[in-house]
Amino acid sequence: MGQELDQILKLLSQKAMFPIQGSVREASTFYTSVMRNASAVASHAACRLMGNTNPILETVASFIELSPYRPCGTFVFLPGHGKLVVNQLNAIAERSLNDHLGYPSELQGCLNWQNVVQLDHLEGLPLSSSDAAAGNIATKIALDDLGLSTRARLCLRAAGEHEKQKLSNQQRMDNKMQEIELGLAKLEEYKSKSALCKVGYYDAFRISKYEDDFKANVTRLELTGIWDEIIEMLNRYELPEPFESRKVWIELATKYRRIVEPLDIANYYRHAKNEDTGPYMHKGRPRRYRYTQRWREHGLRMPVGSSAESCFWAEVEELLLLYRTADPGAFEVIRERTINLERKLDEWIRSNQISNDVFLKGSSFTKWWITLPLQHKSVSPIQGQINREI
Repeated sequence: MGQELDQILKLLSQKAMFPIQGSVREASTFYTSVMRNASAVASHAACRLMGNTNPILETVASFIELSPYRPCGTFVFLPGHGKLVVNQLNAIAERSLNDHLGYPSELQGCLNWQNVVQLDHLEGLPLSSSDAAAGNIATKIALDDLGLSTRARLCLRAAGEHEKQKLSNQQRMDNKMQEIELGLAKLEEYKSKSALCKVGYYDAFRISKYEDDFKANVTRLELTGIWDEIIEMLNRYELPEPFESRKVWIELATKYRRIVEPLDIANYYRHAKNEDTGPYMHKGRPRRYRYTQRWREHGLRMPVGSSAESCFWAEVEELLLLYRTADPGAFEVIRERTINLERKLDEWIRSNQISNDVFLKGSSFTKWWITLPLQHKSVSPIQGQINREI
């Protein structure tokens, strides 16, 4: 806390011409700490003066630095029937603490009520007491008790309509799952045909000499349209919040990303877009892949960036460019990146996240790897797999 305060004081100094790097983040952290400490626990000394014997205070004091917070001003407590106005500081502290400790029993009591009203269809909410149908007396009473104005009810109706539209959009996207599966099946078949020719589908698509390559590109573009629509709807909050955390969509998105993104990477480097835009991973990677990768990482509680198996070929392309432009034999330029890529590839292959077609004899990755120094290849974790394929 002392270090954070020192940073804030420097930030507020009139002599400071420019903000300190990270000062905004530190100010936010400091403010959060102050507010948390101020609201977490009432002053232990004040409670002892009031004679409070609740054992929870001693327990809390043993592992939490108690706040110097003191009530200030006039407090209004609403116990459910009428109101209680208190301006005596000790009484306010005691009342606040007692109410806080009583929340569990209060909540349990509310849950035991028999006349609970659930507003499941907000879009049909009556705008006034007179609009309520005879069968909705309980709803009418609940809304009247809340004192909702016509404007407030209109807002609830709008929220209900918006949620209803979200569910409708979700159903429409769910109906497209079969179309996505069919497209992926076509690309899987294309991948298998390419492997028979000892050339992975990545290299076959990058060269694009045959009719099958053209058909694969059409399928790729069709799937791109569907996924771009999904991502755009999520950005506009037109789909329910749980949509991207649904297991069925996480699995489908992962399958799509692993099959189709290599084709996007091949297309990117075939047209030399990296010369204008830069490396694929820096500014060329579409949101449909970045977002769906985060779906999987979040859903499986994985570290950020750990599910980048579909980007394998982007790193290969960059290493190829560096290796070709470096001085002859200057493997040291890419040594660390190569070792890191080989380690990841070995893990991805073992967990079936990437297929063995990357090791085929006609694969550009295999052709490049063979040219690497013998000393490096002899200790590479993928040496055996490449030797088996070639």
